[in-house]
Amino acid sequence: MTDRKPPSSGAVLSCTPVVVMAVVAVMDVVAGPGIGFLPLVSLGPAFAGLVGGWRRTAVFGLAALVLCVALGVYDGLFEERRGYTALASVAGVTGVGVAAAVMRSRREAELASVRSIAEVAQRVLLRPVPLTAGPLQAAVSYTSAVAEARIGGDLYEVVASPHGIRVIVGDVQGKGLAAVETAAVVLGAFREAAHDEPDLLGLGERLERSVARELEGEKFVTAILGQIGTDGEAVFLNYGHPAPMVVRRNGTVDFPQPPSFALPLGLGAHGSEGPEPYRVDFAPGEQLLLYTDGVTEARDDEGRFYPVGERAHLLKDPDAHRALEALRADLAQHAGGPPHDDAAMLLLRYHGHGGHGEGKSVPIA
Repeated sequence: MTDRKPPSSGAVLSCTPVVVMAVVAVMDVVAGPGIGFLPLVSLGPAFAGLVGGWRRTAVFGLAALVLCVALGVYDGLFEERRGYTALASVAGVTGVGVAAAVMRSRREAELASVRSIAEVAQRVLLRPVPLTAGPLQAAVSYTSAVAEARIGGDLYEVVASPHGIRVIVGDVQGKGLAAVETAAVVLGAFREAAHDEPDLLGLGERLERSVARELEGEKFVTAILGQIGTDGEAVFLNYGHPAPMVVRRNGTVDFPQPPSFALPLGLGAHGSEGPEPYRVDFAPGEQLLLYTDGVTEARDDEGRFYPVGERAHLLKDPDAHRALEALRADLAQHAGGPPHDDAAMLLLRYHGHGGHGEGKSVPIA
């Protein structure tokens, strides 16, 4: 037996004007002129103005006027003021509905333009990561905390440089356009320096100088920088960011911590020492998940944080994008509603050796 989909709210609203006018007409005929149902015919164009354009509203308004005249003649109301009052009521509601429909159409057009600009900004700021980079397969997920938005204060990038595959995942303090502007500064500096700087420390220092020039006061950016070569190791610099998650071939999970914790980018002028690079075993068949605190700090109805380490089994799908989508869907189910913070995840799979070419495929545990 084929399941029938329930009607959408838009379809229900589209039928409402016809249903309302039909019900009012029947009630008026049955009850007679003494009850005074005739002015309720104006509900037809009123509901029509909620869905569709001004032409649709005008058509229902004209139909309501014709119906009002017909019922008024039937009830003999034009022999007194009641008929003309009902007619004026329908005409007035129709006029207001047409004006409201015109204004709504203009706002929808403006919103569509803003969304189009936002999509262009997203492609410029957060470009799609390459499907493969050297020995790695990559997939990314981004969920914005702002309704209908696609970008925010979280950032990510993967660059195949002469010095290895270099990645960054970061989180800008704050939200809104200021956070987006800061993210653009960090990503621009990273994309340029990733090709120029021979080591990860030099890359981090370049980012620190760029962020310090742009940010004011106590604003900062937490970030983790990574470099993956072909020697079975990954090197990280952690600027106050959540530790990466490494999923081993046997299914165990590690969260390698830095030898010492450093301040986020933008706070280097406070005199603390910068982060120390640390090495992590990362071999073929293993997975590396970099993420922002919007993932680990997502809470369920009972206030429990999202246990990302316990969800590593969701990353077993052979397709990296489907695996990461399964994790994102589980995160959304855990939060049980709109996210309170941006959540970015970058999944890297070590699938083989071989510089910047394709390597031998290795199954994921």
